[in-house]
Amino acid sequence: MTHLQKLGRTSILRWVSLNLVEKFISVSKTPFWPSGSVYIAQNSRLYGTKRGVENANIENKVRISPASSDSKYFSELYSAAWKAAQAALLEYLHLTRNLQFLDAENMSKNSPYFVERLLKWVEEELDLKEIISRFLRYHPINEFEPFFESIGLKPSEYSPFLPRNLMFLSDDDLLLENYYVLCNYGVERKNIGKIYKEARDIFQYDFGVLSSKLQAYEKLGLSQSIIGKVIVYSPYILIGDVNMEFVKVLETLKSIGVKFSLIEEHSMDQNSYNWSNMLRLLSLFSEMGLCEKQLGKLIRRHPGLLLEGSGDGALALIGLLLKFGSTLDEVRLTLLQSPQIPVGRFFTNLKKCFMFFFEIDMEMDEIGKIFRSHSMLLGTCTLKRTSSIFQMLNAGKKRLCEYVQENPNNLKILVRGSKIEKLPRSKERARSLMVKAKLLEDVGLIQNPNETERVVKHFRGTGEELQERFDCIVNAGLDREDVSEMIRVSPQIINQKRKDIEAKIDFLVHDLGYPISSLLPFPSYLNYTMQKIKLRLSMYSWLTEQGKAEPMLALRTLMECSDNTFIKRYVNQHPEGPQVWPDLKNEIYSEQ
Repeated sequence: MTHLQKLGRTSILRWVSLNLVEKFISVSKTPFWPSGSVYIAQNSRLYGTKRGVENANIENKVRISPASSDSKYFSELYSAAWKAAQAALLEYLHLTRNLQFLDAENMSKNSPYFVERLLKWVEEELDLKEIISRFLRYHPINEFEPFFESIGLKPSEYSPFLPRNLMFLSDDDLLLENYYVLCNYGVERKNIGKIYKEARDIFQYDFGVLSSKLQAYEKLGLSQSIIGKVIVYSPYILIGDVNMEFVKVLETLKSIGVKFSLIEEHSMDQNSYNWSNMLRLLSLFSEMGLCEKQLGKLIRRHPGLLLEGSGDGALALIGLLLKFGSTLDEVRLTLLQSPQIPVGRFFTNLKKCFMFFFEIDMEMDEIGKIFRSHSMLLGTCTLKRTSSIFQMLNAGKKRLCEYVQENPNNLKILVRGSKIEKLPRSKERARSLMVKAKLLEDVGLIQNPNETERVVKHFRGTGEELQERFDCIVNAGLDREDVSEMIRVSPQIINQKRKDIEAKIDFLVHDLGYPISSLLPFPSYLNYTMQKIKLRLSMYSWLTEQGKAEPMLALRTLMECSDNTFIKRYVNQHPEGPQVWPDLKNEIYSEQ
């Protein structure tokens, strides 16, 4: 026999009941009952005043359930112990508190957080149903907690709604009355919590008021099932008089031949409907020149235009198309011809296409042209990530722009799930690569033809741009052979932009008076930033004027050393040097 089987049934019940109270109220980091949820007498006695020595050994076999919504955890709770706890709660609510059986059953089966706090399980077989029943018999619960949870609210949502001075549902007649009106009207119990959270005033209506409001909407020709769905998505229409924006939407739909049952058939899984927004969208459609027949056909074919986000998605779509220069007529044509895909996805695809065009540096005018002429195509293409497109096509931004502009239908090849093949080199690109390879071969950077592709990748720009950089150094007064030798020593100099190379040479020759030949022993001068060159050489020029430095020192001597070495070796040679250096630095870097 196990240790628990050796204990008497009364001893087990006594220990578990005592432990239930102590664990849930004293030990748990989060109190079992929220403030005001349950009344427990001080020093209460349950089945005796002492705990036997043998009962102390059972404590290690008891685990208190952590508050968690983990799916694995809940799957384990659907055991005999979980069902026993539900049965005990059902019995208490129905037999002890006299709630209707359906309400008691709904509360016990649809209040997992509450039952979880009520339940504790042991490793041995125990009659938990009887234990929990006994506990509930002597410790009444706050019935509003399982009630709110059973209608779809989480503890964090219903906590502010718990009455301060009430703990029994029967004490709030109006809450139960209006709750039953909604239930009998066909509203699912799990959806009533949303109505309560968004329109609490409904549940304080006097007897008969809520029913009269529902009947007022029935007189508009709506069925109970439609009204039931509408009030879940927009509970506010039950507050005050009949909501006129809702009525106007109904009248508009009726005038264009759309039955309101369409709302019921295509209702979206969203938080709420904004009838004012829908009315604004319907008015905009009319202003765009859609006749009643066209508008009715459009809504029947694309109910999502009206229902997704209460029309927000459609309004954003229209705004985007207008922003890129489409006329109202073009937008109207786009809407009438749009494929049957969700409006949200169509709009998202348009945005992603725009971001793709932006990332490949396409001109805004060109983007506008494609949006105006191929908006339907853009809305149906869910593109791969731009980085993936670059890699798969083995093409740069300029080539991609040309690829899309030549034929926007090429975007179909770039959608997710499609297999992309590398683009063949264009004639212009092939010629550019030939020019680049020829230049690098002439200066002696390519010795082996097999290495051509590898070497070419290290140099930025087209073949023409590299040739321009080479020529600008030659034009400064150097021999072509000397420039070739410079590039062999420091290849990165032709990765500089031509204007930067010209600016550095101009500063060296015209501002400082150095001969152009001073670059031959130190071509890496051209690799330094313009700020660093100006700072070092301007400081050196000032020291030379002050007689603290020898004129025409080698560029390598001035540029290769670190800042600390330069300051120690040159700047500190003049008493004003430590002040002139930071002033020059601030002036030069602020210009950039």
